[in-house]
Amino acid sequence: MPDGTCNVLFLCTHNSARSVIAEAILNKLGRGRFRAFSAGSQPSGRVNPHALRMLEGLGYDVSGFRSKSWDEFAGPGAPAFDFVFTVCDDAASETCPVWPGQPMTAHWGIPDPSRATGTEAEIANVFNETHRMLWMRIGVFVELPIASLERLTLQGRLKEIGRMDGATRRATDQA
Repeated sequence: MPDGTCNVLFLCTHNSARSVIAEAILNKLGRGRFRAFSAGSQPSGRVNPHALRMLEGLGYDVSGFRSKSWDEFAGPGAPAFDFVFTVCDDAASETCPVWPGQPMTAHWGIPDPSRATGTEAEIANVFNETHRMLWMRIGVFVELPIASLERLTLQGRLKEIGRMDGATRRATDQA
């Protein structure tokens, strides 16, 4: 693993909530060690307003967030990724582009907060829970001694993170 900044890509089908939230968290928790990006296989064209409200309320700068295609990161001039994580089951089952540099991958599936229904407060609670689950996973990730772990050991740890509290069934079924 590189000694400098690691580039991490979070993927979700629509790039409207989970992947954007993960990008925000890693850029905060991993400042100086990690640089996070997010994208989708079928971007919705907008970031979910509940995600933006929640992130803004937690002090994140949301001005640069947008829903974008993973194609932006598969072509020439795109950053080389050290890690690529899927955070939704649909994206995990799709055929991803070939990422230069053979990044390590893992599936960290969690339920889609965009499907929440109910009052504004109930929906906000679902988005807050999504943030909490991603914060826990990313917090464990940034504490890994990446440079000193063998690739196979690191891959195992990444899969363990994906099976943490709140993981989707697909994530817990990982070998």
